[in-house]
This record gives sequence, structure tokens and C-alpha cells, in this order.
Amino acid sequence: QVQLRESGGGLVQAGGSLRLSCAASGRTFSSYAMGWFRQGPGKEREFVAAISWSGGFSNYAVSAKGRFTISRDNAKNTGYLQMNSLKPEATAVYYCAAGPRTSSGYRGYDYWGQGTQVTISS
Repeated sequence: QVQLRESGGGLVQAGGSLRLSCAASGRTFSSYAMGWFRQGPGKEREFVAAISWSGGFSNYAVSAKGRFTISRDNAKNTGYLQMNSLKPEATAVYYCAAGPRTSSGYRGYDYWGQGTQVTISS
């Protein structure tokens, strides 16, 4: 089992930045790929970014490319999502997830955090 807990969400103005963290405990975090997903009001959960267990490979949703950066520090059992130039449409609950490989589909992940709210004001 891997337990995940997100933090770093909040309210920020459009154009601002936030860095989300995902703290892991339990089984070895470094054995798992990590993904970030989000779910906006009335919307389905959607892929944001994913990173391999080593950090050597990452991929992004089109909406995140160039503005978001996913990273991880396996020594600290923590993953991150740096979000810059935020837009109001990025308002959502953001979830981190861990699984056997990087995937843009939520079914590819076995463990999920509870989520952290991100609200972007216009």
C-alpha cells in the first residue's frame, strides 16, 4: 500500500503560480510512476502530467505543456507539480496518483490521494 497526501492548493489570481506537493508513505514510492489529475466542477477527472519512477521520463496534457512541470524527489518520498501562468479554467481538485507505469489514463494508477483544491480567480 502507498498512502498519498496532496498539499499546496489554494486561491490564486489568473497568471499566478502554485506548487503542489504529493507526500507518499508506505511502500517504496520510488518504485512507482506518479501522475497528476484534476477534476473541475461538473467535469470528469482528466490527466495533467505523469513522471516515471526515476524521473527520467515525463509527459503532459496539451493544456499543461509549457506551463506545468512535474518532478519528484525520491529521497523525500515526494512529488511535485509546479503550475505557472494559471488560468481560471484550471480551477479544480488536483489529485496525485501512483502506479506501475506512466499513463494518461486514470485506470493506470493503483493509489490516489484525497485531492487539494486549486481555485484561479479572473
